[in-house]
Amino acid sequence: MSGGGGGAPWNPYGGGPLPGVGRPARRLTFGRLFNPIAVGRAVFTPSRPDRVHDPVVKRVQVLRTVVGLIAVTWMLLSYGQAADADAVVDDRFGQIRTTLIALGVTFPVAVAAFVMAARPPNRRVFLRRAAKPVGALLALVATLAVPRLITGLGYVDENTDWTASAGRVAVLFALGAFLLWLAPFALYGIAQALVHVFRTADLHETVPPLLATLLVWEVALFDVLRGSYDGVPFGVRAVFILGAPLTVTAAALWELRRLRTRHGVTLRAALLR
Repeated sequence: MSGGGGGAPWNPYGGGPLPGVGRPARRLTFGRLFNPIAVGRAVFTPSRPDRVHDPVVKRVQVLRTVVGLIAVTWMLLSYGQAADADAVVDDRFGQIRTTLIALGVTFPVAVAAFVMAARPPNRRVFLRRAAKPVGALLALVATLAVPRLITGLGYVDENTDWTASAGRVAVLFALGAFLLWLAPFALYGIAQALVHVFRTADLHETVPPLLATLLVWEVALFDVLRGSYDGVPFGVRAVFILGAPLTVTAAALWELRRLRTRHGVTLRAALLR
């Protein structure tokens, strides 16, 4: 539905046409399937046409993610928590895995609570919109599981005979090509998942800051329970464990305020409360 203002998409939450509405997603053609970044963009970035697209919010989200990764990497190297770059990568993927586990448990509960809190007819709308964020989460989980599944089934290991037969060589070549495609897709997907919180803006604009805040406090709690960064001085450890949740919480509050003051989008209006 369109309102006035030159055919701008109408704001379903009240307040007239939405300023800064989302940009239409590019169609994923057959040729672009061979481009892992193009596929990753289609899978992991929000695409709802009437969502708010605020470049300032996007820059803050990206900056928050980059600064967090740089800070943690610096701490791991400075205090001997990681012997080399490979150890840093392993540690980061370990934390990403923890985040995915936390998200896998938290996401359905949080989405269900959000949908149930909404009044009809928005309840049905949000339930339908949840399909794409759920698909993005499942896609990344499956992507990270594929290499382990391939090696676990014995297709590739240190004893693999690459010249056993022409058929086996063809299968191994296909697997290799697939893994080469999968690597940039997974890395891009992880980056976009951190920035867009698994494209939950497709559900509603207020969900990403709320869900990011919940997840970052969960991960901080896991770090405390696991005794992460035990070799780091207490003051520095406290700053790093609490710094991320406090920073993300502050950024989320700012984002919610900007959505309300600049775009007229609020959680209460979305839930019809």
